[in-house]
Amino acid sequence: MQSKLILGHTEVTRILAAARAEAQQHQWAVTIAVVDDGGHLLGLERLDGAAASTAYIATEKARTSALGRSESGKYEKMVNEGRTSFLSNPVLTCLEGAVPVIVGGQVIGAVGVSGVASKDDVQVARAGAAILA
Repeated sequence: MQSKLILGHTEVTRILAAARAEAQQHQWAVTIAVVDDGGHLLGLERLDGAAASTAYIATEKARTSALGRSESGKYEKMVNEGRTSFLSNPVLTCLEGAVPVIVGGQVIGAVGVSGVASKDDVQVARAGAAILA
């Protein structure tokens, strides 16, 4: 039998707080989503001024990262390099802005962010994920 780590309420709260602090430091109006390793939403924070659509997009970015076990930007890069078939995948969002949460070599979830430039979304997501590293 194998055992696996999971994200609990305490860890989700810490991730959201770290990501929020990074966003607020730069005055970025974003939504931050934290999902488990199956892509199921565990926590969501939409900061003041973030568009309503960012709640959906951040969640989908996080889901993509968790299921793909990698940064969601990997899929955007593939599409930009001509693998447009990824655009028809109903589960993956081909947008940069999410990173996996890795503890002990295991992907236990992901953090997705939406609301500013993709590179800035990633910066906020990495700040959240890094709190458990």
